[in-house]
Amino acid sequence: MMRLTGDYRDLNLVTGWSPANPSNRTWVGAEVSFGNGYLDRLEHRKQYKGNISKVFTFGNHDLTVYAIGYYGTAFQPGLIPIDAPTPDDTIDARQHEETSNGTVIFNDVWHLTEHRQFQFSGFYRYYTLDVRPNFGDGLIRQSEHRNVNSEDVLYTDQFSKAVSLLAGVDFRREAPRALNLDNADPAGVFVPDTSNNLTINFYSPFGALDGKVFHVLHYNAGYRLDRVTMDNEDLLRPTLSFNRNATISSPKGTLTFLPPESTRFLPTVSLSYGQTFHVDDPRIGTTAVQGGTIVAKPRAYQLVASKTVAKTEFRLALAHVTTAQQLARISNDTGLQEDEGPGIVKYLTFTVRHNFPHGSVQGLFSKADARDRFTGEATPEAPRQIWDILATVDKLPFHLVARGQYEEVGRKPLGDGFTAVPVREFRGAVIRPFPSKGFDIGINTFIVSGYGGQTLETLSLPGEGSPFERITGFPLKSYVSASFTYYFRHR
Repeated sequence: MMRLTGDYRDLNLVTGWSPANPSNRTWVGAEVSFGNGYLDRLEHRKQYKGNISKVFTFGNHDLTVYAIGYYGTAFQPGLIPIDAPTPDDTIDARQHEETSNGTVIFNDVWHLTEHRQFQFSGFYRYYTLDVRPNFGDGLIRQSEHRNVNSEDVLYTDQFSKAVSLLAGVDFRREAPRALNLDNADPAGVFVPDTSNNLTINFYSPFGALDGKVFHVLHYNAGYRLDRVTMDNEDLLRPTLSFNRNATISSPKGTLTFLPPESTRFLPTVSLSYGQTFHVDDPRIGTTAVQGGTIVAKPRAYQLVASKTVAKTEFRLALAHVTTAQQLARISNDTGLQEDEGPGIVKYLTFTVRHNFPHGSVQGLFSKADARDRFTGEATPEAPRQIWDILATVDKLPFHLVARGQYEEVGRKPLGDGFTAVPVREFRGAVIRPFPSKGFDIGINTFIVSGYGGQTLETLSLPGEGSPFERITGFPLKSYVSASFTYYFRHR
């Protein structure tokens, strides 16, 4: 297939191919994108993506090999004040981003019996980044190149409907090199601020049991033990270099009540608990130097109830998440670490979906609250309320197919008494398939109001005097585009 989508500012081409013989499980895909965006500061964007996959079968083995590559470069308008017109929609026309990555993945499934198998998998990824934003304090450059590799062994065995076993081990290594933060001087020359080489290793055995008991109760219980080692080489401040390690236990479990036929009016209810972690960023002072830990561990509880009535699916999810204090998060604005206190996040999500013979409609409402666990103050920039409505109709006059979606992200606190403006989006598409001729044509619309990426920055525009704190974001623009999709083999 080949799909071409474009308008007067952007052009996107997607192609994909697979053999006609379904036993030959091969896929080749590519995407090329050029454009300038919809703001006055032209992006001159160039993006190239490619992927290929192949499945080989050798006896009881299914070996999948997958590779993907990407390169992209573009000028970025960046964040601008939402309370005043900004010339050319940017405070610094030099803002730019360039990134590339390539990944090779393999996965071998060894079928021992119908209910028992081994799985051996691994991947290698190389990634580079050079991003140059300006958040009001001058142009900065964040850059790195990173090697990542992972190897996994997984064993599964279904003894009966009551007990299934999953066990394995995961080895992963991440090695960001030349992890740099530079500040531009008045002449535009970048001066190093931080520079680190990191090596992070994960050694992680895990196991889980899954099954159904008493015909009405499904359980899943798992445990993962992570041994994390971090070697931080500070190239500018050698005294801040360190080597640390941590051991983290991550239990997880879910119990699901499946109502019997005699009480089918009851909903399906599941209760879940889980614990995970992330590794702190050690640049510019470290938790290790301060005597803390290199990891932060959130915990989550979730209750989900679902029920289908008159071909309409209802789903309600309630969650309670506690987050740990994080001493080494890096601010993109200044490159300085921020102390994010321990917090509590609570949210409710209600979803309704109804399928028609020739379409469907789905509605979603989500409400959240995030606060510091000690002070009770609202966590800045955390979403508070989301509405989403999605509808599809697959049979209209003149053989048309239509899809539409409306989403509203409500106001959210940004800190220091500031509140973000809501974002409202409508996406629509009308498609006319020509299956006998092997192509589709379509019109796509995007109607939006508001700003993306809203946050607080201290800056001033020309003629405003001294910088002051204000809400910034990037303007969201409406557009209409056309698409043409050609299928090499007619459907």
